[in-house]
Amino acid sequence: MIHAYVFPGQGSQFPGMGRVHYEGNAFARRFFEQANDILGFKISDVMFEGSEEDLKQTKVTQPAIFLHSFVAFKMIEGAMPHMVAGHSLGEFTALVINGTLPFEEALRLVSIRASAMQKACEANPSAMAAILALDDELAENICDEIRKETGEIVVPANYNCPGQLVISGSIAGIDIACERMKGAGAKRALKLPVGGAFHSPLMEPAREELAQAIMSTTFHRPNCPIYQNVVAKAVTDQEEIKQNLIEQLTGPVRWTQTINAMIHDGATSFTEVGPGKVLQGLIAKINKEIPAVSIN
Repeated sequence: MIHAYVFPGQGSQFPGMGRVHYEGNAFARRFFEQANDILGFKISDVMFEGSEEDLKQTKVTQPAIFLHSFVAFKMIEGAMPHMVAGHSLGEFTALVINGTLPFEEALRLVSIRASAMQKACEANPSAMAAILALDDELAENICDEIRKETGEIVVPANYNCPGQLVISGSIAGIDIACERMKGAGAKRALKLPVGGAFHSPLMEPAREELAQAIMSTTFHRPNCPIYQNVVAKAVTDQEEIKQNLIEQLTGPVRWTQTINAMIHDGATSFTEVGPGKVLQGLIAKINKEIPAVSIN
């Protein structure tokens, strides 16, 4: 039996997240207090008392999801992952769980990543959209055509599951792509309520800032492989892990390909750990034969 643990990214936050762990366990409470100290503000207050709007700010969302996911994992008795993966931001949680990064260093990097991404969003107004029930290759071709014809940036950002692709780019590029993809047979092309064009070339300023922080951080040899978003395969070399983590900001999240690679390499069950059940649902759509559960 090969058990895989996966960790969610931005979009799985909810008001009150993490409160049950904080109030119910003194061990968990220590991590929340530690996070408040590292971040320089009481993220626990925003998580427990903040509105949906408060939690949508990228600089809050990312550390909040990371913290909730990490603490939830620590509450699982006897958890022994054989392989790990994370969806976008969730990759940082996965790297703590497999011993590559200590909690404190990962949270510091998540905070730098979140503020750098927020700055990039504010500097370059941009958008993302979910494209449903359209062949990935056809969607990729439409993105290519729009870039060549108009010069607007529009790229595949998240390969979430068969029939669910998220695209990312300039506001004009996304508007054109949504119309063309509906014309090409997409069931829906829906703009998402996010701050900007994550996993696109518009995140280049954030990528440069995060790269400096990552390259000056010590990564340890992992105790089990991480399947990283940009390559969708097992990685254990620290320098390769660093590079993939940096490239992830401007490259696509190949989630469908990642889960298929984990199954190909022997994964017999998946546990999603963190707020929400998004990944459990995606895994069921990628391969309904493999059991997937969620713990939050």
